[in-house]
Amino acid sequence: MTLPEDPMVFVGTTDLAGLLRGKAFPVSAWDKRSRRGVGWTPTNVQITCFNAIAPTPFGALGDLVLVPDPESRFQLPGGDGRPPLDFALGDIQSLDGEPWDYCTRSLAKRALAELEAVAGLSLVGAFEHEFQLSDVAPVPGDSYGFRGFRSAQSWAQHLIDAMAAAGIGPDTFMKEYGPSQYEVTTDPFDGVRIADVSAITKLLVQEVTTRAGHAASFAPILDPESVGNGVHLHMSFLDAEGEPATYDADAPHGMSEATRHFVGGILAHLDQILALLAPSDISYLRLTPHRWSAAYNNLGFRDREASVRICPVTAKDETSIARQFNFEVRAIDAAASPHLVLAALVFAGVEGLREKIEPPAVTQEDLSELEPDELAARGFARLPQSLLEALERLEGSEAVRRWFGAEFVKVYADHKRTEMSVIEGLSDAEKCARYSEVY
Repeated sequence: MTLPEDPMVFVGTTDLAGLLRGKAFPVSAWDKRSRRGVGWTPTNVQITCFNAIAPTPFGALGDLVLVPDPESRFQLPGGDGRPPLDFALGDIQSLDGEPWDYCTRSLAKRALAELEAVAGLSLVGAFEHEFQLSDVAPVPGDSYGFRGFRSAQSWAQHLIDAMAAAGIGPDTFMKEYGPSQYEVTTDPFDGVRIADVSAITKLLVQEVTTRAGHAASFAPILDPESVGNGVHLHMSFLDAEGEPATYDADAPHGMSEATRHFVGGILAHLDQILALLAPSDISYLRLTPHRWSAAYNNLGFRDREASVRICPVTAKDETSIARQFNFEVRAIDAAASPHLVLAALVFAGVEGLREKIEPPAVTQEDLSELEPDELAARGFARLPQSLLEALERLEGSEAVRRWFGAEFVKVYADHKRTEMSVIEGLSDAEKCARYSEVY
């Protein structure tokens, strides 16, 4: 392949549909564009995942810029008939350089700044992703197995190499339980880089599998009768001196006071932010009991059906345990913008820190076996069971309107209702097929 004399750089943003959108420009203009950005249109925020445009308060008016962040930039060589890739994430700003209210990356930065201002803490975290190859026939008996790994190793090795080239520390890769399903995890990062790495990891999976002739989908669920594809966000804290602040050896289940209140804030508001974490019509086929996802607002001790799980550690000494100790949020899928997920969870957690919200008692049981009155008496509630219900909770939340702004909530709800209107009347299986093509 002949290399272009002035190759293009793509600058992208994760939008309300959870997709990467952006613009490309010649690499010779990088210095100028990294200062001034590229032009962006406000109404773009209302392009749904099915390309229908939702009602917009902006119409044809307004101008913005998408400004690339040099720290997020990476390059990959070309191969298998595809040109080299030069990519950076960016922030949407006004022409005066102010963060735009609907820029998901800027919202995540604002939430992280509030965490530091309120509690003196910085966040460390990593997203885990599950995906399926929709064009590969499943092999019985390959779940978690060597045979499943070996059949994918050729493209998986390219994925690990691409992640390393993008500055992402690969952690693990495995053949997951579901048909033609895989999981990839990364090393932890701090600040907004947590969400950046999630977006880039998904991009790299699709880039590498496409080069290998496969079709990878991160859709929440491909078959209503089968397993779903989850996203798990692992989180921990560092104090102002850079020391671990998540663990307390003398506290129940090892949770420091800050951890307890942060998790309390998440669980107290989880039903109100679920439409941001699980934002597709089919997300709620996965968020049901016995799917190892999340169905209640519970904190579980090493329980993979809990919305928030206290994770196990392998370290033995107290110093190492403190650095390894973390919790994960499991009520997420990849139809969501990772930046919007990060913003919502941190805003909710900071509310918990500010108001000293206590989480419900830690569980190690199947909550679906309890009667509703017993669940309520113990502070548990079934999470919304449809996107429509989740949107109603979002719109009715004073806290969410305060964190994101009332107009943001309206725009987001209009976006999602328009998305649902496109697939209205389809069966669950037909809906899954439509989403699998997008994600």
